[in-house]
Parts: sequence; C-alpha cells; structure tokens
Amino acid sequence: MSLTGRRILYTGAAGGLGHQTTLDLLAAGAEVFALDRDHAKNAALIADTPADLAARLHPVEVDLADRPALQSVLDGIVAAGPLDAVINNAAIYPSKPFEAYSLDEHAMIHAVNVEAALICTKAALPGMRGQGWGRVINITSITLSGGWEDLSPYVQSKGALLGLTRAWAREFGKWGITVNAIAPGAFPTDAEKIHPDPEGYNAKVLASQSIKRRGHAGDIAAAIKFFLSEDAGFITGQSLAVNGGWTMQ
Repeated sequence: MSLTGRRILYTGAAGGLGHQTTLDLLAAGAEVFALDRDHAKNAALIADTPADLAARLHPVEVDLADRPALQSVLDGIVAAGPLDAVINNAAIYPSKPFEAYSLDEHAMIHAVNVEAALICTKAALPGMRGQGWGRVINITSITLSGGWEDLSPYVQSKGALLGLTRAWAREFGKWGITVNAIAPGAFPTDAEKIHPDPEGYNAKVLASQSIKRRGHAGDIAAAIKFFLSEDAGFITGQSLAVNGGWTMQ
C-alpha cells in the first residue's frame, strides 16, 4: 500500500507502538511529523530510520500538556501545507486506586490523552476540509471493556476519545474525512512496567487471548495503514479491536 505524498501527524510516535508504525509509514512513502516528549526515544527513532527515508521524518520533541508549545508546533506544520492524517496515539498511563488520584492528576491525564487530540485534530481540520479528504485515527484501549483496576483516569480518557471518534465521524464525513478508533490489547511496551509480576501478567495475557502469542507493533501498524488507505474510505465512526481475541464485539 502506498502512502506517497501523505503528510501525517503522529503523537507518541517514538514510543513502544509508535516507533515501528512510524518506520512503516515512512516505508510506505508518507511524510511523518513525529511528536514525542521523550528525548531518548526520539533519538532511537532517528537512529533506526533508514537513510533513504530520513528526509521524510520530522521528529519534534514536545510535551503535549504544554498547550502553547504544542500549538506553536502545529502552526508551523500546517503553514507548510495541509495534513492528510492525524494519529492521536500519545497517552500517559499511571496506576493507583481511584481515591489516590488528585484532581490535578486527573487533569494532567486528560490534557495529554484527550486535549492534545482535540488540539491536533482542530489544527489539521481546515486543511483536510479544504482538500476534501482526510483521516483521523484515535488510539483507545482494551481497558474500556472493563476488568482493569487502578486505571480510572486513563480509562476515562480513552472513553472520551471513543466518543470523539463517533462525534467527529458524524460531523466531518461531509468533507470526505473519516474518523476511526483502534483499541489495542495488551502489548509488551513500557506501559506494562506498572505490573509488579511481569511473568504472571504475560501468562494472564496469553491465557485470555484466543491467539496464543503476544501482539507486536506491526499488528497496530497494519491496522493504522488500513484506516489510512483508500480501501477504508467508506468506514468511519468505528472501533477496531486489535487484541488477539481477548475481547470480541
């Protein structure tokens, strides 16, 4: 599948799932504006990008909770040309009992996981509307299905993204813009470091899934590339679970 000429904004692009997907998008011909606040992960992404693709990778180190900084970055990107797609992937993932979260912590999780998606999508919308084509992909989570404790602000934020997926799909469709969600299952990324018993958690994941292997970033990359493609042009407002059959809809 070719994405030649497509300008894609990708938040959390250097993280556990984002890193490989960014490389796959570049390999498919896209120009990727890769937003991530982690300096070491950004450096690793740059190092892993083949030399012949490097000119189309634009890594940007920015904290998505810093609204003025994020807006400044986005203003510069869209001034150079319209964005074809936005992938709202970045998220923070703290874990503790509900009553232990302060309201400020709730606000910070919402700022990164939801408000940044609002800002990025709003920045890209005029260009997409003007060209009569666009793709927005929101990365949600298997945790929306229930069964996970100590993650209430994170689950709340992903529920908000799912609601926005449906609302934006209804509103943006008349301009040729599709909006869909991808709900990853349990992938072996840094997010799993919150679990005190990694081996036990790994065994639990495999026991819960129908497919008896751990998911990898390429599984998410394939779903993202599908939603970016012309083949998905009549699909909008949907949520695709990529979880090895842990939950089924």
